[in-house]
Amino acid sequence: MTNRLALETSPYLQQHADNPVDWYPWGEEALRLAREQNKPILLSIGYSACHWCHVMAHESFEDAEVAAVMNQHFINIKVDREERPDLDHIYQTAHYMLTQRSGGWPLTLFLTPDQTPFFGGTYFPKQARHNLPGFVSLMERVTELYRTRQQDIATQNASLLQAFDTTLPARPQDQASFSPTSLDDACTALQQAFDPVHGGFGDAPKFPRPTDMEFLLRHAARDGDHNARHMALHTLRKMADGGIYDQLGGGFCRYSVDKRWTIPHFEKMLYDNGPLLALYTDAYVLTGEAPLQRVVHGIAGWVMREMQAPQGGYYSSLDADSEHEEGKFYVWTPQQAASLLSAEEYAIAAAHYGLDQPPNFENRHWNLIVAQPLAAIAEKGQLPLERVAQLLASAQQKLFAARASRVRPGRDEKILVSWNALMIKGMARAGRMLDEPTWIASAQRAVDFIHAEMWQNGRLLATCKDGKAHLNAYLDDYAFMLDALLELLQAQFRLADLEFARALADVLLEQFEDSQSGGFFFTSHDHEQLIHRPKPGHDNAMPSGNGIAAFALQRLGYLLGEVRYLDATERTLALYYPALARQPAGFTSLLMSLQEHLTPPQIIILRSPPGQSDAWRRQLFRHYAPDKLILALEGELAGLPEALAKPLSQGVSAWICQGTQCLPPVDDCQKLLEACFPTRTSPQNGPP
Repeated sequence: MTNRLALETSPYLQQHADNPVDWYPWGEEALRLAREQNKPILLSIGYSACHWCHVMAHESFEDAEVAAVMNQHFINIKVDREERPDLDHIYQTAHYMLTQRSGGWPLTLFLTPDQTPFFGGTYFPKQARHNLPGFVSLMERVTELYRTRQQDIATQNASLLQAFDTTLPARPQDQASFSPTSLDDACTALQQAFDPVHGGFGDAPKFPRPTDMEFLLRHAARDGDHNARHMALHTLRKMADGGIYDQLGGGFCRYSVDKRWTIPHFEKMLYDNGPLLALYTDAYVLTGEAPLQRVVHGIAGWVMREMQAPQGGYYSSLDADSEHEEGKFYVWTPQQAASLLSAEEYAIAAAHYGLDQPPNFENRHWNLIVAQPLAAIAEKGQLPLERVAQLLASAQQKLFAARASRVRPGRDEKILVSWNALMIKGMARAGRMLDEPTWIASAQRAVDFIHAEMWQNGRLLATCKDGKAHLNAYLDDYAFMLDALLELLQAQFRLADLEFARALADVLLEQFEDSQSGGFFFTSHDHEQLIHRPKPGHDNAMPSGNGIAAFALQRLGYLLGEVRYLDATERTLALYYPALARQPAGFTSLLMSLQEHLTPPQIIILRSPPGQSDAWRRQLFRHYAPDKLILALEGELAGLPEALAKPLSQGVSAWICQGTQCLPPVDDCQKLLEACFPTRTSPQNGPP
């Protein structure tokens, strides 16, 4: 027998379809039943790749005794936080308000029938352990509480709803006077949290925080801040050598449980690999370092090999577990590796990946890290570096092929617009900067899928699986997609992508902007009414939707000369500026918008007959230039916006604009490079 979750598109919900729990998806049917029967709601929020979600499912939700208690006393609602980030935003915040502890997944909350939470936590074991109550006894206590303490619950609920109102930024009273001081202050704050030995920020567990590192690289490029550059590059190098990076198959896991980046929780998420792909591309262009280039190719290869649907969109994630063991797919014993390799290959692979050192994972297993660089191994063994590299490459191929025969972790095959957008941007950036047309084509296929299947009646749908697209899209979907299209237009200009970008920008203004106070709500004006309507400005694992909306609208405004897009960004910056000034390191995506508000990006338009601008673009793309938008418009293009409709001549001509100032057209590539990069005509330490 299956429950109602069998009909859902979310693989996470489908994983619970054969539970004995009488689960409902979030929706009017469940909410109405709670009201009619005056039963509390047991709300469980998780996601497919979540290890502890699986543990709680096996211990409790698959257990008939536990399910009987759930079914008797509660209306049970299961939510995929990736499909319903609106609910996750609200109830994670509520969890913190109720417990004064940070949340996570699985999130377990008990709500009154009006959807207000009155008790909760995260993971609960079936039997009490580790200072956590047993789930059955907890539910019995909550049931008694709900039966006997209605007035206390009502008073607490009223206070909670008032507290939600205080989380919204206050409307600015005075005209904001923006200053670059906050940019320096953010670098100072990040420096205080920086780990100078292992890279990253803070102690274990360590998360990649790509938005912070992108800000640091951009700030270093604009202000010559060598310390900011060092923090970002040192972190990226250490992560690339760590076990958080899949040394054989490419791609990063979500975070590291230790400060050295050695042991991750092994789930791989699309949403951080996209920004990390863009970031490692920038780092390689800045330094020319081969290990950084290896990571770029590794992420792009993994995405196209394992995460792109035949129809074009990108899948969401890979689980941490296989065969009910976390990391089992990825880890090795020296004996397993040695049995696959020649003695020469094993000697190099063992030294490089740390297989000749003590085990670093459970049950005497090894998670592969870069324990020694190849140059050190070559020197120690008195071997040519080229020979050592060849031996490692052949060892990698054999290990990767053997690993492919193992039981794979589960894959969440739903396609989310926001996460796709982050990967589209990464693939487009990497493709244009490293001159890899197949990566650009991959990004275009994902855009074309979203445009065809998830853009209906002038609005986005948030999620799609098995041909079914549904759910009203969120701020992140529109903002991230607009930002991705601006990157893709630089990789290869398509008029349809520009038109799509303008349509997304218009929906942002019409359906998400708070026209009175500024900023953007997480849900649209016509979204389902919930107990709170967030307006998030703070960056988390993903950048803030407000930060990216402000950044992308401002860029589109400068590109097209559209003042209303620029005004929306200014209103957003004004709204968040007081909070940003107090805690700048929490708002690095908004700080990148502030950077370009204070100094507008340089816009370079190349016009040429088909195929003639390629050499010019390659010259421009050899430089790390985060302050530039470079579009190559080739051939006759009907329907161009006025700002882009430059005349077409026999050769290549370039127009350079910044803010409202434009230079005369340039028809010599060297002169263009001198105008765009007056202090350097070749990349700083960049690739040849």
